[in-house]
Parts: sequence; structure tokens; C-alpha cells
Amino acid sequence: MTPLTSSIRDLDLVVLALYAGFIVYLIFRLTRRSAKDATDYLLAGRALTLPAFVGTLVVSWYGGILGVGEYGFRYGISNWLVFGVPYYVAALLFALLIARKARQSSYVSIPDALNKNYGRQAGRLGGLIVFIMTAPATYLLMLGTLFGFIFGLPHKAGIVLGAVLSLSYVVRGGLRAVIHTDLFQFILMFGAFTISVIYMVATRGISPLVNNLPATHWTWHGGNSVQYVLVWFFIALATLIEPAFYQRVFAAKTPAVARRGIFISLGFWIFFDMLSTTAALYARALLPADIDPIQAFPALAAEAFPPWLGALFFIGLLATIMSTVDTNGFIAATTLGNILRKDGDEISVEAAARTKWGILGTGIWAVGLAIFSESIVDLWHDLGSIGTPALLLPMMSSLFPRTRIRSSWILPWILIPGAISALWIFTPGDAGYWLGLEPIYVGLGVSILIRLLSSRLP
Repeated sequence: MTPLTSSIRDLDLVVLALYAGFIVYLIFRLTRRSAKDATDYLLAGRALTLPAFVGTLVVSWYGGILGVGEYGFRYGISNWLVFGVPYYVAALLFALLIARKARQSSYVSIPDALNKNYGRQAGRLGGLIVFIMTAPATYLLMLGTLFGFIFGLPHKAGIVLGAVLSLSYVVRGGLRAVIHTDLFQFILMFGAFTISVIYMVATRGISPLVNNLPATHWTWHGGNSVQYVLVWFFIALATLIEPAFYQRVFAAKTPAVARRGIFISLGFWIFFDMLSTTAALYARALLPADIDPIQAFPALAAEAFPPWLGALFFIGLLATIMSTVDTNGFIAATTLGNILRKDGDEISVEAAARTKWGILGTGIWAVGLAIFSESIVDLWHDLGSIGTPALLLPMMSSLFPRTRIRSSWILPWILIPGAISALWIFTPGDAGYWLGLEPIYVGLGVSILIRLLSSRLP
């Protein structure tokens, strides 16, 4: 890690202290009132208004900012096609096909839906997949990078510090506390990036982008194969089983709020993708080509901005990441806590109290995964390639009665596609994946095959 210069380091420390102090103040105020019941704790009483729904959904689904910087630094405007368009399509599908149906249900989570339709074992297995997908390893990897850059910490120490700071407050206040901090992070996230991009365009112009970027940075594929770009459209289908999406939809005041809120959120995501892709292009144009791409945005703040703006940009990065860490940490912890509850127990505030053990398990799993991962983008790819085949069709079947499968088939339907995708990832052939196929294609194909067999076999 390359530590910051002393001038920006001092200013960063002051601004970071103010940021941390305000977050602590918010949490303190919000956790003085204990949750009334499980619905209040897990879903904020199902009372989210449109502004609150949009604010929390926008930031909780956009935590991978250093991954965006990594990909944009490497491949240019292809970033918009890979991390933008597929997810816009998936969000539209969620709004049009799922949002109203999900909000009209009595479910509180994806495992709860599987539990009520297919039994406790299906709920536990689905919960385990949700836990693996939502434990915020990618975001701890980003926090480790950011803290290492600011404080000069070793990478592992930065990851552990990020876990302690981001997971320590998510238990007591429930979703209500997460949402209120999300609204604050929303302002910081958009404000910092908007001001920074305007500054870059005003002071640097577009000549660095024209003169310094590789030609492939202006192509739709960025130098990658068609299959590599296409696979992200399938990985984006993970949006249809994204626990944070379901949690916000279940928490919306009405089905109309949920559906309309996703459409409005889409506009904010498109705008922020424009800002983040532009920033990544400037990072590649102004910084040495051999820096670690994960550090593209922190290095841009240190090298290209005056101290005041560098400090603001760092806070914007931190707010973007933290808003997703606390959401995913809360979901993973409550999911693990409910996996551990005894058969016959209902989801309750008492069961939610087991989230303290869920937080411990979440922290250990996420820190371990982050420490052994080298690329944010690769980690997204692998987790999405396992979780999507495991849960996509089973979750759709729980929402749409006509597609439901017999209970005897549900455990293989969840377990086998995810396991085969994982096998495909971790035992590649000499020239890449077996048969040249991306793991998610194989997993989804197996999931469809199992569904077809279940309708023909006893």
C-alpha cells in the first residue's frame, strides 16, 4: 500500500473522525428504542415510504465502488456495459415481475419463503446460500484497501479493522438503524462523486482521456471476449434473488412504493454509473498504468485532487462501501442466527438476539474470504456464479404457485446446481473452465434440468 501524503492524510483523519462520530451519534439515537417484534426489527415495521425506500435501496445495492474502479481502470467504458446495463435489466425485471408479488406476501426473507413453501430444511439450506452470498467479503476487501491506503496498514489488518468498524453496530438497531444511516451515506456518496467529476472536467478537460487511454478503453468489450461480457448478464440475474432487494421490498409501505421505488432508483444508478465510470477513466489516464487497479480510486484522490477534495472523495468512497457492508452484514447475521434456531421456533426478537453469534460467524467467514481474495471483480463473479443457480428458480417457484416443485425435489434443486457451479470454478481445466463454459451457465442448465425431471419422475 502507498500511504497518503502528510497534508491529505491529516485532513483525511479529521474528516474521517467527523464521519465516524456522526455515524456513532446516529446509531446511538436509533438504538435507544428497542424493536417491538420481528417485523419491526427485520423490516422496520413494513413502513418504508418512497423516499426512504429509494435512498436505502440505491446505496445498499452499490457498495462495490472499488471494484468499479478496478474494472474501469482495466477496461474503460466496458465498465458501463458489464456493471451497468445487465443490472438495469435485472432491476427492471424485478420491478415488473416480482416486486408487487413479493410485497403482497407475508415473507420476511428468502429463507422464510422457502421455509413456508417447502419446509424447514429447505429454509435452512437456502439460508446457508444467502449467508455465503451476503457475508460482505468483497466490501471488507475494499475497506481493507481503503484503510491500508489512508493509514498505511497491512492489507490483512485493514480488512480486520473494516470488519470491526462496519459490523459492530448492525445488530442492536435492526433494519431501521441501517436505513437511517443509509440516507446519510446517500448524500455523501452522490455529493462526493458529483463534485469530484465536475472538478476533473473543469480543471483537466478531456485531453487526458483522448491522449492517454488505450484504444481498447473506448470499445464496448474493453479487450475481453464476448463470452466474458455476456456472462455478466447472467450473473446480474442474482438481482432476482438479491436479499437486500427482497428485504427492502418486504419493508415497503405498499406494493406500489416498492415497484415505483425501483424505477426511481434505476435513474440514480444510471447517473452514478456515469460518474464512477468517468472517474475510472481519469484514473487510468492520469495515474501510472502499473498501479494495483483496486487502488485506482484511492490513488486518484491522493494524486489528482487538492487535499480538501481528496478528503471528500475518500469519504464518498467510504460511505458507498459502508452502506452495503452494514446491509449485507445485517442480512448475513440474521440469516445465520435463524439457521441456528431450533425447529418449531418462530422468527422472533428473541431469535434475532442470536444475531450476535451471526455477526461473529459473518465476520469470520467474510474476513477469511477477503484475505484470500485478490480481486473484487473475481469474487463477485464466483459468488454470483454459485448463488444464482442455487436459488434463482427455487425462489421464483415460492413466489409463483404454478411453478412450485414437489417438496422431495427441493433440496437437490438448491444444492446440486450450486455445488456443480462451485466445482466448475475451483477445478478448471488447462485452458480455463471445463469445455470453455462459464460456471453459471452449467449451474443454471442443471437447475432447469432438475425442474424438468421433477415433472416427469415421482
